[in-house]
Amino acid sequence: MSGSANPGSVDIKRLRRDLYSGRVGRIDTVEVPPMWFLSVDGRGDPDTTPAYRTAVESLYVMSYAIRAIAKSELGRVHTVGPLDGLWYADDPRVFTARDKDAWNWTMMIWQPEWITPEVVAAAGERVTTTRGSDTGERVRFARFAEGAAVQTLHVGPYDEEGPVIARMHEVAAGRGAVLSGHHHEIYLSDPRRVEPARLKTILRQPLTMS
Repeated sequence: MSGSANPGSVDIKRLRRDLYSGRVGRIDTVEVPPMWFLSVDGRGDPDTTPAYRTAVESLYVMSYAIRAIAKSELGRVHTVGPLDGLWYADDPRVFTARDKDAWNWTMMIWQPEWITPEVVAAAGERVTTTRGSDTGERVRFARFAEGAAVQTLHVGPYDEEGPVIARMHEVAAGRGAVLSGHHHEIYLSDPRRVEPARLKTILRQPLTMS
């Protein structure tokens, strides 16, 4: 679901390999700078909630429209970034219980620094005209900052992330840090094309150093 690479195209996965790659079993401490994202908030089981599928579709439609405008009007080319997800709940126990209906989420796609609110608005108008939908109105454009975090690469089904996340929390505590912010996942694989056992996902947890 990511954009195709072009000569001279800026690809955030290549530009910031420290944030978009990792090694299974190794937990890294990283410093994440503020970056711009398109975002859509929602709640419910991502496997069955129609709003989740609509949110992801809206993010990609807008991201490709923005890419086209940036290329034609700004002369700047970038690869559409991977899908990111922030996951949170009023009661964290719903995650260990896998009560997905109680999960809150914010799905996001990175945007390069030269994308302005005006470009996003133009993309929203274009999408509305071509698709006759409220896609542009559903998507937020905002700067997102995380700062210090621990992260690792998980390979396998999403439902098998639990022990890895628990290990990340143990490592963070061992480094004298307190968990802060939302659990963050970056989906490097397209689940429509990759079997569950081979899915690659960056798992990230922001920290506050005590």
